[in-house]
Amino acid sequence: MIDEFAKDNLHNRLRRDREALLWKLDGLSEYDARRPLTVTGTNLLGLVKHVAAVEARYFGEVFDRPSPEPLPRWQDYDGDDLWAAEDETRDQITGFYRRTWEHSDATIKELPLDAPGHVPWWSEPYPNTNLFAVMVHVLGETIRHTGHADILRESLDGRTGLRPEYEQRIDEEARASYYAKIEQAARAAVPDKG
Repeated sequence: MIDEFAKDNLHNRLRRDREALLWKLDGLSEYDARRPLTVTGTNLLGLVKHVAAVEARYFGEVFDRPSPEPLPRWQDYDGDDLWAAEDETRDQITGFYRRTWEHSDATIKELPLDAPGHVPWWSEPYPNTNLFAVMVHVLGETIRHTGHADILRESLDGRTGLRPEYEQRIDEEARASYYAKIEQAARAAVPDKG
């Protein structure tokens, strides 16, 4: 009974955060969805593509249920899942992510939490694992990258939030006042060396 509760709880959280990550693309131009927004090139569409590939691998080959989506061998990883090439469309990438959900959801539904899995890219003694550990790992990856997307989207147009129904109209004056308050506290915390 506790296994089904844990599985449902983790799975529901994963579903929620998948949707939140995709929502970060809503209303953005192609350029803003793709452009590098950090010095390391992090971008919104690349985050979606990366999380899709991570989920496809973990709920696919780890449980000997290969993804129906073509994936390069994990041994050949070169970071190209972190950005969208010019010939890849937003619809292709988000479609890949949504199809990956279907495959992952089937794996989660069909296997018990203690189902054995093997993650060949994890170092010893960790490659032999189970569905529970993989669900926690993938949820962590999804939450982490959705957090990155939160910051990137806020830097583009100030939009924040987890879901559209919780989004509030941006009050620029209140936001500037709040920012100034935090800036003042940061400056006041530094001793004057003058």
